[in-house]
Amino acid sequence: MRATWNGTVIAESDDIVEVEGNPYFPASSLRQDLFSPSSTTSVCPWKGTASYYSVTVDGTENTDAAWYYPTPKEAAAQIKDRVAFWKGVTFSD
Repeated sequence: MRATWNGTVIAESDDIVEVEGNPYFPASSLRQDLFSPSSTTSVCPWKGTASYYSVTVDGTENTDAAWYYPTPKEAAAQIKDRVAFWKGVTFSD
């Protein structure tokens, strides 16, 4: 599966875990040069505290377009070291 934003593939992997309709990519599959850490966090009652990345392609930033759980709760252990996307990121096989 590929994750694309602004015409550029930002992550690609055959090892996808889907949770609540969101594909979670291995962190190692991200194009690291396109991602920058964000100070944004949010809390999910069963997954834990999420952290975010912004994605920049061709000088355009998509703020907080990716999220991950650095230390997910036990119920969400399958998404440790994985990243999900929103805010206009599209997916294809």
